[in-house]
Amino acid sequence: MHIIVVEDDPELGAAIQRALERLAYTVSWLRNGREALIALRDETADLVLLDLGLPGMDGLEVLVEARRAHVKTPVIVMTARDGLEARVHGLDAGADDYLIKPFHLEELCARIRSLSRRSQGLAVNRIEVGALVLDLGTSHVTFRGEAIELTRREFALLQFLMERAGKLVRRESLINSLYGLDNVVGENALEVLVHTLRKKLNYGTVRTVRGFGYMVPREPE
Repeated sequence: MHIIVVEDDPELGAAIQRALERLAYTVSWLRNGREALIALRDETADLVLLDLGLPGMDGLEVLVEARRAHVKTPVIVMTARDGLEARVHGLDAGADDYLIKPFHLEELCARIRSLSRRSQGLAVNRIEVGALVLDLGTSHVTFRGEAIELTRREFALLQFLMERAGKLVRRESLINSLYGLDNVVGENALEVLVHTLRKKLNYGTVRTVRGFGYMVPREPE
């Protein structure tokens, strides 16, 4: 899961990034509103944590502009503005959840999990595509009833594709989701990752659309 953190406070931003990366999320940390709007419009993130008091462009403006551009990425607003009017404005602008600073990182992580499930239409932490089953709560994967051991990044790749089963996922979207916006990735890193995942599952579970990207079919072979 790729999360964009938009926070200009260096200590808080670094703490959130460390906490989320320990939980195996891919994190891109941005520090101003204009960068955040560009990243939101690109729609490669699964979720955005958005501070309101940002340099360059206020977080509320970022949110309004993103929703005006029909960006559907879930957004959790993080702010010290704890008045009722501020919360109402944030929710009306298109925020999916609202977290008042200071907050416990455990609460933030719980909100992320809850919002992620809701945005994917999942009542439980489980994705099933044919005989392929991925459990988000335990990080277990089974294929045709057999348990499959995956690395953190293989699991993240499979989750991203299964959540979009039957749809082509562009190579660029996968790279941004798995490695973040600000990391340099080797030219063949994604291809190698797909290859190792196929070997552990079955070569028909992840299909290549040459020149475009990859997909998990609705009925994996």
